[in-house]
Amino acid sequence: MADRPYEASKPVVIEQPYQYRRRELVEPDWTRFPGWAGVTEADWASAQWQRVNCVKNVKQLRAVLGDRLHDSFYEDLESDIAHSATMSMLLPPQMLNTMVPAVEETAPGSWTDAFYADPVRRYMLPVASDRRSDWPSHPFAARDSLHEHDMWAVEGLTHRYPTKVLAELLSTCPQYCGHCTRMDLVGNSTPTVDKRRLSLKPVDRQTAILDYLQAHPGVRDVVVSGGDVANLPWKQLERFLDRLLDVETIRDIRLATKALMGLPQHWLQDEVVEGMARVAKRAAGQGVNLAIHTHVNHVNSVTPAVARAAAAMLDAGVRDVRNQGVLMRGVNDTQADLLDLCFALQGEANILPYYFYMCDMIPNAEHWRTSVAQAQDLQTAIMGYLPGYATPRIICDVPMVGKRWVHQLSEYDRELGISYWTKNYRTSLEANDPDALTRRYPFYDPIDTLPKAGQQWWANMHAPREVKEAGNAAAVRSRQAAARQDEAAEVG
Repeated sequence: MADRPYEASKPVVIEQPYQYRRRELVEPDWTRFPGWAGVTEADWASAQWQRVNCVKNVKQLRAVLGDRLHDSFYEDLESDIAHSATMSMLLPPQMLNTMVPAVEETAPGSWTDAFYADPVRRYMLPVASDRRSDWPSHPFAARDSLHEHDMWAVEGLTHRYPTKVLAELLSTCPQYCGHCTRMDLVGNSTPTVDKRRLSLKPVDRQTAILDYLQAHPGVRDVVVSGGDVANLPWKQLERFLDRLLDVETIRDIRLATKALMGLPQHWLQDEVVEGMARVAKRAAGQGVNLAIHTHVNHVNSVTPAVARAAAAMLDAGVRDVRNQGVLMRGVNDTQADLLDLCFALQGEANILPYYFYMCDMIPNAEHWRTSVAQAQDLQTAIMGYLPGYATPRIICDVPMVGKRWVHQLSEYDRELGISYWTKNYRTSLEANDPDALTRRYPFYDPIDTLPKAGQQWWANMHAPREVKEAGNAAAVRSRQAAARQDEAAEVG
């Protein structure tokens, strides 16, 4: 049979669980908000204007939104501020502008409904009706759930890992996130939380941190954070980075700033761009890896301004701009949510998807937290779509253990929602603990995600003693019966 010339076949459309479509980034029109109807592009691009016009209370929010929202929303918000909020309200216009990016006025209440449903609003502007009434906090929730303060080597320096440290230079941010893992230290006190305070003067704190690093050559990696380094005047930050580069054993420096997304105007200022170029040039000359880590949780937050800020930092010589998001219910807990965000970050803004942390076990956060099982399912669901280097790992930050990929657990009781984890190093709190490397450390799923038997077991744990003992015995019998059924099924 004679060879046939190659004939191009018609493209075959295969239905996939997720279908990629390239989407250009869009800066929402801020003039759709009544309070910003007259704001010019020059004002909007000004970091100073953004900071001055941050929304800090309900009155200011009303001034921006006008009559767009029903009074019931503001009452819901005020109730949360009074009784549940662990972080005070602080929203830069840039971030508020990514909520309800486009709403058609087709029906009464459309803005209110859209605002309630908005994923960015759900974690940046929580209201009382968002939170769970049955389990608002997990019984093992803690204000400093990762023991970062307990591991301070000097004030503001957490030495948690053998070769890495976290330097908290300040306790403020340009924006405050409701799920903040450092809610014990960062931001203003709220009616619910009386915050811890840094006591040393900034220059003394920085000197103590640098002296510690000089004395501990085993540390090679420093995360410079807070708070958010965007709230540190640039000259002060550059001075600290120069002194940090004087420590010959430091090989990695990571600057942590959610403001690259929440206030990109800051990172586009001439002073900052030119200063970063100086720091990056010196770091490269010494063979030190300098990167920026930001924090974006939803695709709606990735706008052209964010892309320009990332490009400015990369052009200045920063090696990488990476994203460390947080996995949260109602915000980004689906395959489409995560992949849409990652493609926008990696493909349109040149920000590398790096981690998605499971939301930490802090007070009043159960409505955001997901189970380890759901995190595992989502990790599987996003594999194979993104380039391997841009496929983020979903991470469980286990107290006393540290960051672990969600499939690294050693045992998992799904009925009670308890996963067990091991580790291969001692924290600074376990220097003399002979069992630190063999102990199993627990992590807890949100109780409302458990099967009924598991929820009942936890409820019994908080009942009077005699009821608790009876309930625990019943739970044990139920689990034993289930095990016998499984064994019978295998034999059959």
